[in-house]
Amino acid sequence: MNYIEKLEESAIHVKNIACMGLDPKMDVLPESDKSIREVMNDYFYTLFRRMSLSGLVPAAFKPNIGYYQALDKPRDEMFEGSLALSDVLDMLENFFPSIPIILDSKRGDIARSSLNYSIEAFDCWNCDATTVSPYMGSDSISPFQVKNKGLYVLNRTSNPGGKDFQNLICENDKPLYLEVSENIVKWSKSEIGIGAVVGATSMNELSNIAKYYSDKKIPMLIPGVGSQGGSAKDVMDTLSDANYPLYLARINSSSSLTHPWKKNHAPDDWLDLCMKQIKELMRETSI
Repeated sequence: MNYIEKLEESAIHVKNIACMGLDPKMDVLPESDKSIREVMNDYFYTLFRRMSLSGLVPAAFKPNIGYYQALDKPRDEMFEGSLALSDVLDMLENFFPSIPIILDSKRGDIARSSLNYSIEAFDCWNCDATTVSPYMGSDSISPFQVKNKGLYVLNRTSNPGGKDFQNLICENDKPLYLEVSENIVKWSKSEIGIGAVVGATSMNELSNIAKYYSDKKIPMLIPGVGSQGGSAKDVMDTLSDANYPLYLARINSSSSLTHPWKKNHAPDDWLDLCMKQIKELMRETSI
């Protein structure tokens, strides 16, 4: 099964296009005298188990590798963060089999260096897809073009500074983000799911890109819903207006789902708070 088929099948199965970002911060997880790995294991096991028992299954998961590896201390031979990420991936495969896992690493290099990052995402972590920066062009992208795997190229990102470069007007009077969109289409191949990261915080750009991709089978990963201010309902309306195939989209929310209290350690009712947010996102992204 190629990545496009996996996206379609998972969306049909769970009847939504929600993507759950998994970006934990130790200072907001429940207080404990256990190790980093044990705290994360307890937290995510409890959350995933409740989700599974409640039938709340998103159509993708997206752990950001930096949130885990920043907790490592390699020179002290401590890899608690990486081991926790490995445990989280194992739990996802056990609780939510067949749901795509997108490793958010935003790598971008050339030649062997880029190939190493591809090996990291697909062989070391065994994820279904990853995120890639296109700044150095096809040299950055080609090593990630692995059969039956997916990659999402940064197209128009959700951060406020995204406009600094991505909205620059090129010589042909097109904004740079549309030039990137055209190259994403050129790079796409049937057995490889090459998609685009398009933020939920720039609706005009999202609309333009969705219309361009509407008949080209380009998956979109759409972050920015929740804490960054994006609206899942607005995204769904925009995609529908553009006649974009909804099963190819994944609308992502991260901290609003895993720690909606934002600051300080988790309150006693943390699980109920998370479940409420997850249920709402899945309702808003239902298909």
